[in-house]
Amino acid sequence: MTDKLDATNKKILEALVANARIPITELAQQVGLSKTPVALRIKQMEEMGLIKGYRAILSPIKLGLTHVTYVEVKMTDTRQQALEAFNAAVRLIPEIEECYMTAGGFDYQIKIRSRDMAHFRKIMADKISDLPYVRSTTSFVAMEAIIDQSWVAL
Repeated sequence: MTDKLDATNKKILEALVANARIPITELAQQVGLSKTPVALRIKQMEEMGLIKGYRAILSPIKLGLTHVTYVEVKMTDTRQQALEAFNAAVRLIPEIEECYMTAGGFDYQIKIRSRDMAHFRKIMADKISDLPYVRSTTSFVAMEAIIDQSWVAL
C-alpha cells in the first residue's frame, strides 16, 4: 500500500504519527498545500483503512507499569478451533500488551506489562495458566528498553 502513496501523503502520515493533534492549518503549511486538500487526503486515507484511528498514548512507566516480560507459549493443540479459543481468551487479559502467533520453537509470544515481579507472577498464576490449550510457557524479563515505538516509520 505504501508504494501507492505519493510524497505528500507520506509527509501527512509522518506528521500525524508525530502529533495526531496537529492543527490542519499547521499540517497544510508543513506539506505545502491548503487546508481543504490536506483534509481530503486524510479522509481518503481513513476510508482506505490506512489511518485506523487516533488515540492517546499513555506512558506505562508513569502509570507504574515498569516491568516487561515476554512469554513464549507452546500449545497442546494447534488446530483452528484451539487457536481461536486461545486468541479469544488472550484478548480478554488487559495486562497483555502484545500477542503474536509465531512459527518456530513455540506457538505464541506475549508481551506482558506489570508493576513488578509479584504482579507478573499473579498474572501468570491467575490468567496465563488458565488460557486454553497451553502446554508450557517460558518467560523472559526485559531489563531495559532500547527501542520502544508504537508506530511504523514510512
